[in-house]
Amino acid sequence: MIFEKIRSSLNELGILFDQFTNEKAFYETGAIEQLLEDLRSKDLIYEKDGATWLKATAMGGKQDRVYIKSSGEPTYRLPDTAYHREKIERGFDLIVDIFGADHVDSYPDVLAALAALDLRTDHIRVLLYQFVTLLRDKEKIKMSTRMGDFITLDDLMNEISHDVVRYFFIMRSMNSHLDFDLDLAKNQSEKNPVFYLQYAHARICNIIKHGMHTDHRINRGFDPGLLSHEDEIRLMKQLVYFPEIIEIALESLEPQGIANYLQELAARFHKFYGKCRVITENEPLSQARLGLISSVRIVLSSGLSILGISAPDRM
Repeated sequence: MIFEKIRSSLNELGILFDQFTNEKAFYETGAIEQLLEDLRSKDLIYEKDGATWLKATAMGGKQDRVYIKSSGEPTYRLPDTAYHREKIERGFDLIVDIFGADHVDSYPDVLAALAALDLRTDHIRVLLYQFVTLLRDKEKIKMSTRMGDFITLDDLMNEISHDVVRYFFIMRSMNSHLDFDLDLAKNQSEKNPVFYLQYAHARICNIIKHGMHTDHRINRGFDPGLLSHEDEIRLMKQLVYFPEIIEIALESLEPQGIANYLQELAARFHKFYGKCRVITENEPLSQARLGLISSVRIVLSSGLSILGISAPDRM
């Protein structure tokens, strides 16, 4: 029931998984017992105080770790190691783990155990994300799962748009704590970074649409040499960086850089629009400026699409 709820919530937000793996499967298939047997054969498992321990110090760790508590309950390290072993055996070129910051002590033990079993681990990328705090009226919303007092992802999506939910999680680095300001998220002004980007795209679409009803239509022959205003130059220079920004995001596996780039592009467009009228009596200049803002629209649309954010034609 919980798995279906998780799947439904993620699908609603546009996050799709090809496969879910349930932890209990590794107990049912015997993968856990096989892992323990293989580690024991390498003298990396021992019993102490009624518990089963991983000899992490023999693999470079600072201290040995409990694998199975004296109560018989396994710790996270045991099924996590079995899961990663199975994932490695599936033959992926790249494995990306996304964990909360509270996993900072456990994942090195998982990688060490895998390496001790002569499994490749250099293709595993571990991303540790900081925690999220929800704010309302500038005050932290206190939550406690034990008390049953918490806000779910569905609650967020019922209160604010899916675009805003996605973007607010994307716009911070994984190394930064995220203060999710619900009041800002619901704000329908340029103070809201999502609204700011979408409004820039919609405004450009409207200008282009207006240009199509005049004699200043974009054609292949427009002269970019006519774009000499300092704000036109700044806008073009910002456009040039887009491929590099995407490459950096691919390497770092963080979409935040794309969000920052799009914010700067939108800011430069709004400044350009305030200084340079696009549709003028000067037809060649109008065509050149229409070509410029069409390029901005393409990049905004592409960037938002990569982030999973809609790019409306009108607002």
